[in-house]
Amino acid sequence: MGKKPRVEPLEVSHTKDTPLKKGYDPSRQGPKRKRSCTDVICCLIFIIFLGGLVVVAYFAFVYGDPQLLIYPRDSNGNLCGLGKYENKKYLFFFDLVECGRVGPGVFLTGCPTPQVCVAKCPDTDYIFAEDLVTQNKSKLICRDGVETSKKRVDQLVLDKDCAAYYFKSEAVINRCLPITEILDLGKDIVNIAGKNHTIVNNDNKTLDGGDINYGIKVFDAFLKAKEIGDKIIADVVASWWMMLIGLVVAMVISMIWIVLMRWISGFMIWLTVLLFVALWLALTICCWYLYFQNKGTNETLTVYLIWQLSFEKENLFLAGGIIFGVIFVIVFFIMLFLCQRIRIAVALIGHGSRAVGSMWSTLFWPLVPFVLQLGVVALWGCIATFLLTIGRAPQPSGNFTLANGTTDIAKYKSDVENLFERIPCESSQNDTEGKLCGFLKYGKGDYTIYLQIFNLFMFFWLVNFVSALGQLTLSGAFSSYYWAFDKSKDIPALPLLGAFYRCFRYHLGSLAFGSLLIAIVQIIRAFLEYLDSKLKASENPVAKFFLKCLKCCFWCLEKILKFLCKNAYIMIAVYGKNFCTSAKRAFELILKNCVRAFVLDKVTDFLFFVCKLMVVGAVGVIAYFFFDGKITFLNQYTPMLNFYFVPIIVVVIGAYIIADLFFSVYEMAVDTIFLCFLDDIERNDGSPEKPYFMGKDLMKLLGKKNLKPKAEG
Repeated sequence: MGKKPRVEPLEVSHTKDTPLKKGYDPSRQGPKRKRSCTDVICCLIFIIFLGGLVVVAYFAFVYGDPQLLIYPRDSNGNLCGLGKYENKKYLFFFDLVECGRVGPGVFLTGCPTPQVCVAKCPDTDYIFAEDLVTQNKSKLICRDGVETSKKRVDQLVLDKDCAAYYFKSEAVINRCLPITEILDLGKDIVNIAGKNHTIVNNDNKTLDGGDINYGIKVFDAFLKAKEIGDKIIADVVASWWMMLIGLVVAMVISMIWIVLMRWISGFMIWLTVLLFVALWLALTICCWYLYFQNKGTNETLTVYLIWQLSFEKENLFLAGGIIFGVIFVIVFFIMLFLCQRIRIAVALIGHGSRAVGSMWSTLFWPLVPFVLQLGVVALWGCIATFLLTIGRAPQPSGNFTLANGTTDIAKYKSDVENLFERIPCESSQNDTEGKLCGFLKYGKGDYTIYLQIFNLFMFFWLVNFVSALGQLTLSGAFSSYYWAFDKSKDIPALPLLGAFYRCFRYHLGSLAFGSLLIAIVQIIRAFLEYLDSKLKASENPVAKFFLKCLKCCFWCLEKILKFLCKNAYIMIAVYGKNFCTSAKRAFELILKNCVRAFVLDKVTDFLFFVCKLMVVGAVGVIAYFFFDGKITFLNQYTPMLNFYFVPIIVVVIGAYIIADLFFSVYEMAVDTIFLCFLDDIERNDGSPEKPYFMGKDLMKLLGKKNLKPKAEG
């Protein structure tokens, strides 16, 4: 009987009429090369949507004007500094305390206090109680159109026609904000308003010293925060070049770590695991030792970060001992029960280390999608900003629009000329067209909300598309390493460049398909977050419950889709099939090995996370000893800082980002090799016709081996 031809997962040189050679076929090198374009319809849809984004961007850049964001808007919708308010450039808030009461939501909902345009910010401190006897109204700041002569001072304040008090202020982005040290001044104001004058009108409205005292506290907190912010900025400016050196050190340590893992990956991983366990044990022992040393002493430990923090030593070390002890026990038993899985994970990481070592260019590949994603974020921000400015200018009087068939051109021209006498329109030969341009440019612009939604959706789609591009390129390069039978000579030349070419030439549609699925879920999640913010003031617990459930479900759905898409891209990189076929194949492999896949995925993720922490911890310790002046021979370079933890925190965050970029390559290498490993086990049996492509260490762990081909007779 003739031999049954094998289902060939890789590129081979034979045809259907040419029988397979016995044993290893040397023409089989890397992923399939003969491919065709996949998911063409999705690629066309993606191009159409990109064209729509170009149209939206053009519309935003032509009719939007970011300079309008400089001009604040008063309570009546008028822009301070434009039109009839040309000479009133600054926005004055009647009661900034109301802004503080709203909290962070003030940036979304705005400040609920009355706001008016003024020619200049107050240059003195004032409280209306000073004029209750004299009824002098010259110092009052009131709404436009209020007839102050018909009301008393207290009635103007209670009706919120005029401000009850204000402080010496300066213009900050054309907004009047207090800059004086008002705490001592506040005592006098409270004495005047709180002790001598508690006002009640016919509607039982009251204004007493309590509200003003609360405002003084808010202003004092604002000044302290401003002072801390100034000090933080000064520290960053003074130490920026040292922080850059710290980031370079983080990159060097990451590179050294990866190089060591290239040669002694098993030792490095087990050393990292043991050090991680030893760290929690050492912290536990140290905390309990310090607890018994300080028991009953009632001593206080004071830490100066940005704010002063004080703790009782006994309670602090007791809490630390309990927390660190629990973490140590959990980590120890995890390592104990998953020892065999960790061995397989170490073998996979070793396989990935050798793959990365064979293709050093892959370490710098994440910079490409990172830069592209920065470009996507910048594009989205620019378009959103320009769209936001459409419709900020005042509205023309009446409901006149050319679209409704109105023919009163004289009235139209009069309205628009009065409205836009300061704002030049785009150059146009026809005067009516020119005014129409102004009307469109500075009209109400309610339609821009739909353009903003489209822009946000395209932001999600493009970000996921760029991420998918990076994943498919890396998986193509690493799969070419795995499916090379002889790793020393069968790896194709320039594997990363070849993988990128295949990705760009054949699979843009598949990338668009996978990223579209994730983008749809993300835009739904954004809509649910918007609904949640609107329902926070609602008293309907049923609606809140269902909304929380929906948010949880779509969060889980997004995580599942990202996991499936990443594995689908790996299958696309190997076989060149469309997205659905590749996702189905990846899902089948993972489902058949669900326990192994879940455990190994989480174990490798955990090991890489520990590696990142070790790199970040090393950089953080170096930064701490340097900025704290403990490295004596470098004290001449140590700057004088207000908060030495500021540059340390910046360096630690930057070090984590750098380590994450480097180790993300390793994570993709391990994921690719693991899925190829599952496919290898299913398709091959170690016979001369179907040899395993996995490394010898993996075969040894699994008790598998390749049989040698019999000699030709």
